[in-house]
Amino acid sequence: MESRKIYLKIWQSLSVGKHMVFLAGPRQAGKTTLTQIISRSFTNHLYLNWDIAEHRSSFIENPIFFEAIERKDASTPLIVFDEIHKYKDWKNYLKGICDQFHKDFLFLVSGSGRLDLYQKGGDSLAGRYFLFHLWPFTISELAERNQEMESFLKNPLQIAMENAAGLKDIWDRLSELSGFPEPFISGKKTHYRRWSNTYSQQLIREDIRDLTGVKSVGGMELLYLLLPSKTGSPVSITSLAGDLKVAYNTVYNWLSVFERYFLIFSISPWTQKIARAIQKERKVYLWDTPRINDPGARFENMVALELWRAVTGWSDMGLGTFSLHFLKNKEQQWIF
Repeated sequence: MESRKIYLKIWQSLSVGKHMVFLAGPRQAGKTTLTQIISRSFTNHLYLNWDIAEHRSSFIENPIFFEAIERKDASTPLIVFDEIHKYKDWKNYLKGICDQFHKDFLFLVSGSGRLDLYQKGGDSLAGRYFLFHLWPFTISELAERNQEMESFLKNPLQIAMENAAGLKDIWDRLSELSGFPEPFISGKKTHYRRWSNTYSQQLIREDIRDLTGVKSVGGMELLYLLLPSKTGSPVSITSLAGDLKVAYNTVYNWLSVFERYFLIFSISPWTQKIARAIQKERKVYLWDTPRINDPGARFENMVALELWRAVTGWSDMGLGTFSLHFLKNKEQQWIF
């Protein structure tokens, strides 16, 4: 369950083609555990976590600290930078070490912010890295279904009902505890409730506030509390702005920040005209599914999570360019 085989396969594919790989995903989705699993396959490796004060001090004193790694053999060392995007000049730093040391080291950069979008300033890293995503547990991962992504793409309508009772148990557990490893593995609703009550508050009050400079933390928290009741229907930013007594652009920006830090994800309606897609209202889904009280909306959210993991995984693997959309049929039914 904890080996994250799907993501290890993506890593193995990407690390062959690039000497710098980015790993992004929600906080507490298991990125540190995954990097530790990856590191164990390297005889020579070093780990730096920007959230650890001792690691930050060592980095500031010597930004190319990894040159002094004590090598056990002649194999290429793996250098892991965790949460390095919190360093003000992180893009320029990674660009510099990639250009200078890409022949001698392999770099894995992980973070709970959107590493492909965060901070517009600084030199471009375009062409220097591959990016993949780690998501909370989903039923297809836990049940080890569709491990071979290519085979699913060849026959997407394949349906296997073996061990249906076991699959239902996993689904119910995800519905009650979320797919985040800590509450899921605990198996206790009380643990989930304690975890969920602090998760979003800490993320908004610490990471988001410190890294984006947002002043109205209370307003952002209130918006996040409103979103579970909006799942299942296209979200009206105008309506939310009215409820919160703030400007339209404020709500729009807050939702964008939530996406950047993986509190939510959104999908747009299917249309062949890009201009219309931009103007249309999007559907918003939560990574912390049990926050949604309505059973139908929670079920839709979980289905959306499964599909989102699939399309991002296919894209990360280089199997094509995939995206997820919804449409409404003549019977006024919403369809992914």
